[in-house]
Amino acid sequence: MTAANGVFIIAEAGVNHNGSVKIAKKLVDAAVAAGADAVKFQTFNTELVVSRDTPKAEYQKKATDKDETQLEMLKGLELNADDFKQLANYARKKNIIFLSSPFDKKSVDLLDEIGVPSFKVASGEITNLPLLKYIAGKGRPVILSTGMSSLEEVEEAIKVIKDEGLKNIVLLHCVTSYPAKIEDVNLKTMQTMKSAFKLPVGFSDHTMGITIPIAAVAQGACMIEKHFTLGRNLPGPDHKASLEPGELKELVKAIRDVEKALGDGIKRPTKGEERNKEIVRKSIIAKVDIPKGLKISKEMLDIKRPGTGIEPKFLNKVMGKRTRRDTKKDTLIEFKDLK
Repeated sequence: MTAANGVFIIAEAGVNHNGSVKIAKKLVDAAVAAGADAVKFQTFNTELVVSRDTPKAEYQKKATDKDETQLEMLKGLELNADDFKQLANYARKKNIIFLSSPFDKKSVDLLDEIGVPSFKVASGEITNLPLLKYIAGKGRPVILSTGMSSLEEVEEAIKVIKDEGLKNIVLLHCVTSYPAKIEDVNLKTMQTMKSAFKLPVGFSDHTMGITIPIAAVAQGACMIEKHFTLGRNLPGPDHKASLEPGELKELVKAIRDVEKALGDGIKRPTKGEERNKEIVRKSIIAKVDIPKGLKISKEMLDIKRPGTGIEPKFLNKVMGKRTRRDTKKDTLIEFKDLK
């Protein structure tokens, strides 16, 4: 899956709707306004995903009620099947691609019924090989986040997917910390995976700000995923490590600018440079008045702007020649005037 204009940008709404379809629709609107290619949510049936006494992650404890279990927290962030159908239709009307990460087989079936163009697999599911097999069996392209995993675990996950006959896979390098430390990002891992698996590789970012995903694009990422929220101060586990709408818009613009800047790799002067060459390059000029017929020595020559005359690299070809006309000091030497 790629954008028509290059890097595919996924605005990750996740569970930042706080269990409200109304807020979820506002997140769709914000993703559209930012210029993202897709808006992505998370689809799960809490009781099928989390056991009763599962504790929260540390970042979740900091952002939510520390005495609440993970099951209780997720239950409050769960949307039902009708909610997701409504959201998918809303996204289509807004002309943005609807995606969601399934965390259980029932959710896979729902998203398949909705008709998502691709399944996004969250990092936590990369070792959940039965779920990967089930997802791959649907025959839709897979976007696989690889946070917390070793190269061997990524290889194992890819094999399970390919064994189902599915070859359309995009890998996302990811650091599953909220927020991720910049020194932990290790963007060169993208090249490692691209070389190892011969698959397109992108980046799912959990750092603060927009610098690192922009760097990932410069490193060749084909896809960028970034959490966003309507407000970082809203209650919930993921808001604090998310971009606000204005920042998401800045990120999209910056990525598009970097894409333009990357170009095609061919070293050649641009149209603007061609115009400037005559001004900023230099030519061979007369350092003194040179009478007609006089043999030219090195001491009679200088190198100055503009660049419309004989290039300095031909200095030795000018020396020893005779002039066909009187040449004034500080004027260009021309081959047509030499013999």
